[in-house]
Amino acid sequence: MREPTASYPCVRVQGDGRQVVSQAGSVLLVETVRKVGLDQAISAVLAPWRKPRTVHDPGKILLDVALAVALGGDCLADVAVLRAGPGVFGPVASDPTVSRLVDALASHGDKALQAIRAARAEARERVWQLAGRTAPDAGGQVTVDLDGVLVIAHSDKEDAAPTWKRTYGHHPLMAFVDHGPGGTGEPVAALLRPGNAGSNTAADHITAAQLALAQLPKKYRRGRRTLIRTDSAGGTHDFVSWLTRRGRWLSYSVGMVITEQIHQHVLKVPAPAWTPAVEADGEIRDGAWVAELTGDVLDGWPKGMRLIARKERPHPGAQLRLTDADGMRLTCFATNTTDRPIAELELRHRLRARAEDRIRAARATGLRNLPLHRTAQNRIWLEIVQIALDLPAWMPMLALTGKARLWEPRRLRLRLFTAAGQLVTTGRRRILRLARHWPWTSHITAALEQLALLPNPG
Repeated sequence: MREPTASYPCVRVQGDGRQVVSQAGSVLLVETVRKVGLDQAISAVLAPWRKPRTVHDPGKILLDVALAVALGGDCLADVAVLRAGPGVFGPVASDPTVSRLVDALASHGDKALQAIRAARAEARERVWQLAGRTAPDAGGQVTVDLDGVLVIAHSDKEDAAPTWKRTYGHHPLMAFVDHGPGGTGEPVAALLRPGNAGSNTAADHITAAQLALAQLPKKYRRGRRTLIRTDSAGGTHDFVSWLTRRGRWLSYSVGMVITEQIHQHVLKVPAPAWTPAVEADGEIRDGAWVAELTGDVLDGWPKGMRLIARKERPHPGAQLRLTDADGMRLTCFATNTTDRPIAELELRHRLRARAEDRIRAARATGLRNLPLHRTAQNRIWLEIVQIALDLPAWMPMLALTGKARLWEPRRLRLRLFTAAGQLVTTGRRRILRLARHWPWTSHITAALEQLALLPNPG
């Protein structure tokens, strides 16, 4: 009788390895920081918070925490992951030093937040210049998606409150720049709000949009080349009027609540007026039609607004709502784009669903919970999370090709960042040797070669 064989080999483990670097693939993020000049920019703006005769630079400390979050950390103490690899990450501050810096920045409120945001905006403009044809504005237009995120609190934190989903926590409003079908996206605003904050609060949408526009290069902070997309939470008179105010003239595509007036207009649309909806590949979308609504339904709204309704057969198992009609699911959105067919505009608005992918990535990158107690501290944490999301968005845009550009943070961690390496010192050179058998080593080395070709910041 044959002895059963084990499914996995038995390995003897010893804790005496030397010059071994875990998370060695994260050198991609370190090189990205260096090439885009984020380290220089953030060190410069946080210089006022550096005390005399201190060892650690506040900008380096904040970037170290952001790198730890990008690698999967969800609290300040996870910076220990970087502390274990000084050959790659350099000197890393102790946990008490990190906490003191966050407290100091939180105590200065908006002043500290504005400094961090200014550094991010400076680096973002350089990234887009370096990216060239793969930049989000390569087509001459920038699309910014606004959406709310529910962050559950498992303890009593400042400003935590019951949410509309009967949970408890916070309800930040975030904005993301869409990279289109060839990429992912990057965060440009995060407005921390209590859990009971309203979904369609125009003042919050205006503030989030202002923060987002400040992150864009100056030529996109006003004008029709910048498109603001929201769900029905943004379909308010005040927000739409703000977007189209004289001197701002932004493009918009905002969802609208199906009111009784809109519902009655949809019922009066004649059958020939309905146009088949289309898919991203140009094919007709089966069972979906769009039509433009006109007349008194536009009274009181800004001049030039178009109201477009969509009806579609519900998916199997979906329940109809009171505002649906004739067995069709009804949705509606408004836009001020006048030079495109309504089917193309409806497709553009439907692609706003990509923001849900960005929210999923944010939850996996430090936004699963807010780890600090006070609101001022968690506002700093949100800025750290945004940096941690910026880096995995910028690095593929600058260095990866093909399908790898579409990898979200979780996949980047699994395939690239977690690769182990051995740090070898030869003369005055330090060489990081990655495992030859790792399936994605070629991706890492090719990306590093691409980053090396980019010019260094001035």
